[in-house]
Amino acid sequence: MAPKAQKGKKPSGQKKEKGGKKKPKPLPDTEEEEPLNMESMGHPEIYPLVLTTKTQEIFNCRIDEDVTDEVPYKLIKKEDIFEDLQNRAAVSDFHPVKKIVREYPGDELLLVYDKDFKYGLNFYLIATEEGKENYLNPPELPPEEQEENKELIPEDIYIYHPPLSKPWVSLGSEKEIEEESVKESTKQITYMISRKRNQFGAPITFSDQNASSAKDAYIECTAYPDKNFTLKKLEKDIGMQVIPHIKDISTQTRWTYPKNATTQYHAREFSEEEREKLGKSKSLIDFLKKVSTSVEIALQQNEIMNTFIEDWRCLAEEEGAFGDKTDTHLKEYQSFTDLHSTTEKKITCISWHPVIYGLIAVSVAVRLSFEDRVHLSGKLLLQPSLILFWSFSDPIHPQLMLESPEDIFCFQFCPTDPNIIAGGCINGQIVLWDITAHADRIENIKASGRSKKVALKPMFLLEPESNKESIFIRHCAVSSIESGHKKIITDIQWLPDTFEINRMGFVYENRNGICCQLATCSADCTICFWDIRPQKPLTPQPTEKKKEESIEIPFDVPSTFLHLDLSWKPLAKIKLSKGETSLDHCPTKISLTEDHLLYKTQDKILAQTKSLKAGETSPYHNLEGGMTDHLKPLEDFCTKFFVGTEEGEVIYTDWKLERDPDTGRFMTKKPVNLYTVHDGFVHTVQRSPFYNDIVLTIGGWNVAIWKEGVMTGPLLQSCCAPKMYTSGHWSLTRPGVFYIGREDGYIDIWDLLEKTHEPALSQNICITMITYIKPWTFSPKQQFIAIADYYGTLHILEIPWTLSHPSVNEIASVNYYFEREVKHLEYVEQRKIIRDQEKKEMDLEMEKKKVKTYQKSKEQAEAELKMEYESYLELEKTTLINLGLAKVTEKVSYMDLI
Repeated sequence: MAPKAQKGKKPSGQKKEKGGKKKPKPLPDTEEEEPLNMESMGHPEIYPLVLTTKTQEIFNCRIDEDVTDEVPYKLIKKEDIFEDLQNRAAVSDFHPVKKIVREYPGDELLLVYDKDFKYGLNFYLIATEEGKENYLNPPELPPEEQEENKELIPEDIYIYHPPLSKPWVSLGSEKEIEEESVKESTKQITYMISRKRNQFGAPITFSDQNASSAKDAYIECTAYPDKNFTLKKLEKDIGMQVIPHIKDISTQTRWTYPKNATTQYHAREFSEEEREKLGKSKSLIDFLKKVSTSVEIALQQNEIMNTFIEDWRCLAEEEGAFGDKTDTHLKEYQSFTDLHSTTEKKITCISWHPVIYGLIAVSVAVRLSFEDRVHLSGKLLLQPSLILFWSFSDPIHPQLMLESPEDIFCFQFCPTDPNIIAGGCINGQIVLWDITAHADRIENIKASGRSKKVALKPMFLLEPESNKESIFIRHCAVSSIESGHKKIITDIQWLPDTFEINRMGFVYENRNGICCQLATCSADCTICFWDIRPQKPLTPQPTEKKKEESIEIPFDVPSTFLHLDLSWKPLAKIKLSKGETSLDHCPTKISLTEDHLLYKTQDKILAQTKSLKAGETSPYHNLEGGMTDHLKPLEDFCTKFFVGTEEGEVIYTDWKLERDPDTGRFMTKKPVNLYTVHDGFVHTVQRSPFYNDIVLTIGGWNVAIWKEGVMTGPLLQSCCAPKMYTSGHWSLTRPGVFYIGREDGYIDIWDLLEKTHEPALSQNICITMITYIKPWTFSPKQQFIAIADYYGTLHILEIPWTLSHPSVNEIASVNYYFEREVKHLEYVEQRKIIRDQEKKEMDLEMEKKKVKTYQKSKEQAEAELKMEYESYLELEKTTLINLGLAKVTEKVSYMDLI
């Protein structure tokens, strides 16, 4: 049954109502559906509806979000329903009731969520204002109708009746409550202390006196029982009933095969008579007397010392811990000198072969200044620049010689493949070598004492039987001169195989699993990142042009990096600006975040070398072009690193580029921190192989140790040494030991557990300047350190037991020392802040004392004004006389002048 039309309203076809409001235009649908009739259910004003999820989102009536059990209704504007009907027409869920909506007198219709589907659908619409008001504000029924409704409710439905308050009826429980309650049984004592009024506020003076001399000065308060304070214990009855929880569990098992087995066990115990008899027996007493002494000694020994410890191992550790002075010096093991070179050369860099025992590579350069190099540049072009490979088995002839266009000042083996070597030249070029073809030759060279110490032979016995010639290996690729560094390359490092960077400096995962990128720093104030993979060209080149440009390469040069030769450009280039000026810092050494991992890659290189021996192809012979497009970025990766400069500064900066807000170009970020600690150029910036956040820097005449994240300064800064430091390196086995070379040929050995203000040991190695230091571990029992000097001699020394084997808990002890220094720096920084605040306060107080205002009297002010006026008249008289306007005898007054 449709609702009746209200009086005073025009039909739906007219445009305006009586009140002047516009009636909405009829919808374009010509057919109108009749809504479901609910008159039979007693609710003619209710119209059930099915609202889809889309409609619920449009009208914000989503189930369990907008409409819930607590608020199951929603008021919807009439205009919104008309808009939905116009937009979706017959698809709208309100299409069946559009006639009801059009004739609804109000502006908002009540939509109710029917959770229990009482009217058959999930929602229903109340189409009258009276029904909406009754739903929102239900009227209270009279008592007669409430009773009628109670009769209509079935018996099986429970109706909650709130409890009614009843008058208190005593059954005697208040007596038990009163007995159980605690009450004060004693009377409170009240004390009144009085004093004379004239003694209020008077000072009180206490003094000592002898208790025996004064009367009633000592009163003894002895304890005695007082009946007034005795407590009567009352009994309290408590009842408790425990009911066990019953749990039924059934398990069905599969019986594999029947087996008859019976077991009977009965514990045998002594009776009381047998126990007494055994306790008094002589045999038991004699046994206890015989054993008690040895048992007591055994218990005491267990308390005094650990009987399960290995004595021999502890004995050796104790000797190392206390510092055995009989074996603390470095022992000369072997030395190498290039006897075939006609020019005087020095060693610029050292690198041990990661895999082969007793094989070490050194780079040599001519000992000339820059002016001499320019003067003799023509002769130097005729002499090859080499990297020499020395072996313990032949101290006279180099095993390999790597040629380069210019002198090499730094080089490094690839951590992934030791047959790949990268070096930096004095002219700013980077050179790559591939010695895979000669790997078998150098691997067959084994030292005569691999497990034993090599016995030194006389010089005439070291000459081999046949005059063998050293193998010269040409470089595979060299970087472009125009696009690379402009000056000498001072440091080169391979990036680990765990990540790679793009042109903006953002870090991504390395899916290749090999080291493909390099980082270099140069004296031209730049730090460059290089990628050895072929870069993708921006525009495709025709194949015919490529064939014409193909160059024939010599047969002895591998084609591993042919795509980089003379066209290799840096992937990214950063400059360390000095801030407000246009100058830049000149970096000499860098230390990346994960360069300490390169010390621990020996096992990985050994596994890869074995796989290459088995016949697998080296991954560097099939490099993919450039960085792939879809790489996973590493979000929490630290891109900050330490840099040492030529001016002795230590800089902590970021290699990521940022966009300049003024120009819109990507620029290098400003350094995070800058410290001027060293008084000369920094030649060593190295992370500890044991602590990733500890960095050693050496430059000038002092050394410093830093902790990443501590911005207040170095943890340790030494005083000036007697001679200038030239090189340094951490110990690979002891966390508190590092070696420093000096210009007078001495090497300082620092042990932080023994001394922190000076070296623990100084030892003379050569008569000239030490240029490079590089330790290496061959086995737990044998460790060497390579020391190069200015005259081109390479010294191999054996590290003693005390400097190669750490003491007990040395890592924890050194870490505790670093943490203690961090706390000390924080304390000093806090004290500086407090001292500055105190100084400011003292200055303010001094200014307040200096500025004193005096109140002058009236007579004093008049006297001062009179004196100023007389001095003015005197000055005026003198001026007039000097100008000739008045004579000396005349008395000039101010009134006369007027």
